[in-house]
Amino acid sequence: MKNFILVIGLGSMGKRRIRNLQALGIKNIIGLDNREDRRQETREKYQIKTVSSFDEAITNYIFDAFVISLPPAIHHIYMKKAIELGISTFIEASVVDTDFDQMIRDAKEKNVCLAPSCTLFFHPAIKKIAEIVQNNELGKISNFLYHSGQYLPDWHTYEDVSEYYVSKKETGGGREIVPFELTWITLVLGFPKRVVGLYKNAIQIEGANDIDDTYNLLMDYGQSIFNLSVDVVSRHATRRLVINGDKKQLYWNWDDNMIKVYDPEVNDWKEIKYETIAAQNGYNKNITEQMYIDEMKAFLMAANNERPFPNNLEHDHQVLKVLYAVESSDNNDVIEKL
Repeated sequence: MKNFILVIGLGSMGKRRIRNLQALGIKNIIGLDNREDRRQETREKYQIKTVSSFDEAITNYIFDAFVISLPPAIHHIYMKKAIELGISTFIEASVVDTDFDQMIRDAKEKNVCLAPSCTLFFHPAIKKIAEIVQNNELGKISNFLYHSGQYLPDWHTYEDVSEYYVSKKETGGGREIVPFELTWITLVLGFPKRVVGLYKNAIQIEGANDIDDTYNLLMDYGQSIFNLSVDVVSRHATRRLVINGDKKQLYWNWDDNMIKVYDPEVNDWKEIKYETIAAQNGYNKNITEQMYIDEMKAFLMAANNERPFPNNLEHDHQVLKVLYAVESSDNNDVIEKL
């Protein structure tokens, strides 16, 4: 890209995206945040220029792309600006769908690339699992059992949960991780036909006392059932997946850096190992930076019209509708059709 990329929001994710872009050789980066402490830290760490307002940014620089790394509740404000200006934009994981229908229409009309995050889709284990499932290596699949959990105060060890958006009910940590996981699941499997679920404020996390910290979903995929459990309670950061097929069973624990497939024909487990690069300081060791770098590379390719980004706003909206259906299921004691 010959012009600049504007990273909007210089919290933890904004700084991560700057690192991602720099890892890809991008130098023309401007950081935007209304907090001087964040701007100063960004200038010192990454040697880029920063601005305190959107107007200052677009008045002084020409941009080829935006990266929106703000709290989810205000994503739509800058998505609309991007559409109006015709600028390709990457958006961090969503949990609220304010004005999505209108933005989908407007982006299509103006042919603007909007790329909602789908980080886990780029994880080496998820990529291999998708390949195994789509190649029918497990046979007819009966069920998926998946648990994703990490204690909320451990997300950012350097700040209190009350200081950022995961402590608010609408954008709470547990609620946010449901679509974070559903995005890769639905990109691999498509959308379920029906869903039923429960969600709870089980442990009242200090600083985030009002959020729902535990979600359990049963998703009907016709011939198979997906059981998804998400929480921000697990004291050991966990991602564990079991897929039961009539030919083989797949097991993945992200602590192991491998996928295991049991084959009854030989009565043994095949180990499929994968490489990950180290996590950034302050994050769980399994939060590999490579998937974020690969995601940003995919966005840049989409912005340059080289290859479509795996996720789009329509798909993202459907994912959020699954989340809302789960909450409606519990609130109304019903199974929701999708």
